[in-house]
Amino acid sequence: MTATMGARANEPPATLTAKGLAAAAITFDDFYHAHFRSVTAQLCAYTGDLSHAQDLAQEAFCRALARWDRLVRYDDPVAWVRRVAWNLARSRWRRLRTARDHLLRQRRTEAEVDGPTPDRVAIDAALAQLPANHRRAVILHYLADLSVSQIALQEGVAEGTVKSWLHRGRTALAGLLDENTEGVSHV
Repeated sequence: MTATMGARANEPPATLTAKGLAAAAITFDDFYHAHFRSVTAQLCAYTGDLSHAQDLAQEAFCRALARWDRLVRYDDPVAWVRRVAWNLARSRWRRLRTARDHLLRQRRTEAEVDGPTPDRVAIDAALAQLPANHRRAVILHYLADLSVSQIALQEGVAEGTVKSWLHRGRTALAGLLDENTEGVSHV
């Protein structure tokens, strides 16, 4: 039996399995260190802002820590953390805060951080042009290595819908990246 995502991301069902009982020995520190970077990378690709992505991931892991005694027994606790993080990314308050943080960062000197590579700029720009559902599906499938069924479960849609999002997202990305190939290395 597998755990499914509950109606509210903060209170998923507590499903105990043999796998869940074995996972109970995992410490929160081990869980955090094993998954923080991947969740942050997914959120960074979605939001386009590493600092914001780190904040979102940190908040999701803080919420997981508060429920760790129950969460460690779930079949896939990282799915719960990912769902909370994506829900946070969607909130209006976070979008407004991101806009404010962006303005503050623009006032800093450009010499503080090396700029992104042309490839990264092209990919980020292309991803930003995709509809939000297509962008999430592409990121979850290719960066988080989630299967179509896992994405469908997380997003609460049919597998066929996810397949459609992926197909349309890949097609749009191919067209957008083909248009922007000047100056981009083909390694």
